[in-house]
Amino acid sequence: MSDYDQVSPFYHERKINLAVADYRGYGASTGTPTLTDLVQDSHVIFKEVRGELSRRSLRKDLWVMGRSLGSVSGLELAYTYQKEMEGLIIESGFPSVVRIMFHLGIPALVTGLERIDQECLERVKEIFLPTLIIHGERDSLVPLENAKEIYQHLGAREKKLLVIPSATHNDIMMVGFEDYFNAIQQFVERSDRIKKGQ
Repeated sequence: MSDYDQVSPFYHERKINLAVADYRGYGASTGTPTLTDLVQDSHVIFKEVRGELSRRSLRKDLWVMGRSLGSVSGLELAYTYQKEMEGLIIESGFPSVVRIMFHLGIPALVTGLERIDQECLERVKEIFLPTLIIHGERDSLVPLENAKEIYQHLGAREKKLLVIPSATHNDIMMVGFEDYFNAIQQFVERSDRIKKGQ
């Protein structure tokens, strides 16, 4: 999470507040990371952030962003709290963790995970929030096809896929700096205007 100490000013310059959370067992967080806890913790964090906005008398408008493994949390929250969110941003993400397992060579027939993968895609179809997807063209860890799958299956009418040329999984922000932050700023401003009926 401390990585974002250097990144957060770029959001603030665009008048966007940023709240970041580590996975269990990452950074300064305690515990052991599991996929189940990743999903369950996302609900707790979402509610806590909403509560903090209220306690600080800040605007309640909330966009959720999931990066890489965090896309699991982002999609889960978007599916569950659509009426409490303004939009969803997915960076270097995938529609289901099963896709990454397949990509890493775990055979689908052996593990029997095809059904879970299809269920995840069905949930993505039920997400109608405005969505911005950002992905590196040369991402070998989470191939670009994953971003295209999310985009194609989303139920949202307002959706955009931004592919950053030459970017890989971990340099996407720096390689496409201007396009990356301009896209986020425009996305937040546009969904804000839509909400206000402008």
